[in-house]
Amino acid sequence: MTDVQHDAATRSLEQLEEEGDIAADYIEELLDICDLDGDIDIDARNGRAYLSVHAAEASSLAVLARPETVTALQELTRLAVQTKTGVFSRLILDVGGSRDARRDELGRLVARAAERIEGGASEAALPPMSSYERKLVHDLVAERGLHSESRGEGSERHTVITRVG
Repeated sequence: MTDVQHDAATRSLEQLEEEGDIAADYIEELLDICDLDGDIDIDARNGRAYLSVHAAEASSLAVLARPETVTALQELTRLAVQTKTGVFSRLILDVGGSRDARRDELGRLVARAAERIEGGASEAALPPMSSYERKLVHDLVAERGLHSESRGEGSERHTVITRVG
């Protein structure tokens, strides 16, 4: 873990709330530019600021809720926060329930991988994904009583699932 990442991991609740406020201002400006209505909730937990953007009509956020768009917006928002605070941000952005939808999708991937292992495979590799998604996968795998580890570097980093022991 780099010094910058360590500093981000040990941020106080006050610092995370400041990070959330900066991020919310940035996303609010983006929504205004795009002429989209949306409400923003800010939360701080597990050493991260969480922003959730939702609207009365979910369809109004549909374009922004695409997984690749959320990932790009999250990175841009992290950069905006880092520019203002001088500290690397690990904030998580959810648009229109995109994180829950992705968690469900990852759950299906893990279920298929578990079936392959139960069918006799020694291991099952999942496609490359972000560190946040790999963390979700590790949690889902542990719930099934299996073992997982991340392998690879950079954009090729992925999770491999095996039996325990």
